[in-house]
Amino acid sequence: QVQLVESGGDLVQPGGSLRLSCSFSGPGYDFATICWFRQAQGKQREAVSCLSGRMGRTYYSSDVKGRFTISGDKVKNTVWLGLDMLKLEDTATYYCAAGAFEVYGSNWMNPRNYDYWGQGTQVTVAT
Repeated sequence: QVQLVESGGDLVQPGGSLRLSCSFSGPGYDFATICWFRQAQGKQREAVSCLSGRMGRTYYSSDVKGRFTISGDKVKNTVWLGLDMLKLEDTATYYCAAGAFEVYGSNWMNPRNYDYWGQGTQVTVAT
């Protein structure tokens, strides 16, 4: 069974940094796209960033562009999300999601494109 496991969430002050990890395993997986979504309390799940295709195209939401960085290592079966200059509004549960197909344009933001999801890791930004 394919599994995605997130880690790295923590309590951090505004302006601080974190690095989230998503490790994936299981028989027969070959993900073309790995993404991070987040969901704040009382709000809908939203796309944060994606890494797609052999060339490693990256996508970022306007809220995090310039502050977050997505990267991956297929050998280590891990994708990371670096979070810098954190803001109070970045507080949320962050989820890793994976799909078998490459994504293009705004399709990366659609959670229906991803078949596998992790359980989430909590990021709390507070003074």
